[in-house]
Formats: sequence, structure tokens, C-alpha cells
Amino acid sequence: MSARDIAERLRELRHLTAARIGLRRAGTAQMTSDILAFDLACAQARDAVSAPLDVARLLTDLAPLDCIAVHSAAADRPEYLLRPDLGRRLDDASAACLTHDNFDLVIVLGDGLSHRAVQTHGPPMVRALMLRLAHLRIAPIVIAQQARVAIADDVGERVGARAAVILIGERPGLSTHDSLGIYMTYEPRVGRSDAEKNCISNIHDNGLSHAQAADQLANLLERAYVRRVSGIALNTTNERLAKPGDSQRLPSGGQEGRLRKPE
Repeated sequence: MSARDIAERLRELRHLTAARIGLRRAGTAQMTSDILAFDLACAQARDAVSAPLDVARLLTDLAPLDCIAVHSAAADRPEYLLRPDLGRRLDDASAACLTHDNFDLVIVLGDGLSHRAVQTHGPPMVRALMLRLAHLRIAPIVIAQQARVAIADDVGERVGARAAVILIGERPGLSTHDSLGIYMTYEPRVGRSDAEKNCISNIHDNGLSHAQAADQLANLLERAYVRRVSGIALNTTNERLAKPGDSQRLPSGGQEGRLRKPE
């Protein structure tokens, strides 16, 4: 294969992936444009991790939905990064402001490791979910700062939700710095393991769309309410999806006949 053929193949591959493949050279060095693009990606990743979440803007973008702003037990960003355990629990003031009730679902927006992901994709993702989950009794939206995934278990237990969902910023990379992840837990409570959660990841402009992610989550929730489990147990194959009478335990509007295989 000639050098020209190789260059053409690499050009074709670069259209299919955000990975840095077949980088061009200028003599013995990389092209200046590629070096600058790499430096920009590094800066965007650092900013995504370190910059604070703009809660006021998020509240405006989510209006007129009822929202509550809370904070984890991690006092600031340095402590959050050094003490993941503190990001999994609410601080005392936040815990006191949550009211226990019989909700079907609570949705948490957590900054996680990318404030930009939540700032950009959080509001449209919530709106997409509300369209599909209108039949559920949903608690006020919770906006959590310095949050890890498991903070949704603490929130869900305190508000009495049958299921908890957290939309959280994923760890940024050098190709995507604003990727959103979704984690769902049935019967949330402090101490739930990762194996008891379902995850939908890579929600961003060049990844999974808001509509696709909302469809997948609605499907997961529907199955979770029928089987009363989440995580690995929900994904186990060769088991009956429902037992006699389970359709009566679905939240208002749920339909057992609509169960389908996840996308």
C-alpha cells in the first residue's frame, strides 16, 4: 500500500471517530494545529472538573419545575476530589430540607466530574424525561453540588421515592468534556452497591441523544417497577419479567403490556 493510500485511509477513519489517529507531521514534529487542539482538549477537561456548577442558571433553565438545591458533605471541590465518600452523602442542612413522601421517582442533577455536562444537557434531559414519565408522581427536582453517584440513594431514601435517578457529569476525556451519565436505583437507600444500579452513559452532542437516553431510562424504570429490582438483577436474562399481580403494583399509568427489551 502506497503512502498516498495510507493517508487516504486515515482521512476516512478520522471522519468516523473522535480519537486522535493518523496525526499529521511537519518534518519531525506534529502539526501545530494538532498540538493546539490537544492543548485545548486538556484545558476543557480541567475546566469541566474544577469549575463550579452555576446553580442559579440551572434553576432558571429548569423553570417552572419545582427544584431544591442541596450540597454533599464535601465542603469544597478539593475535598470532593480527595474524599469521594463525602460526595455520596448530604450535609446536615441539605438533609433537613428534604421532605419524606410517597413518590414514585426522584430526579437528581449532580455536578459530578463535569459541571458542563449537567449545565448543558441536564435541563433538556429532564424535559425529555418529564414527557415520558408524566404518569409518575415525581418529587421536586434535586440539584446537588459536589455530588457523587450514590448521593441519589441518600436523597431517594429521605424523600421516600420508589426509584432514584441521578443525571451526573461523567469524567471528561480528551475527546468529550461534557458527557452526561444517568444512574437508576430501585428502592434507593444509603449503602446500595454499584451492582444495584443501572447506567446509561455518553449522553452528549456526538453520543447518545436526550431522546434516546430518555427512552432507555423510561424502559428501565418500567421494568424496575414491575420486577421491583434494579442493577444486575434487572438485567438478568431467562427470568420472567413479572409475576401474577405485579401489574397492580405499577405506578399510576404504568402498563405491563408495554414492557420491551432495552435498546
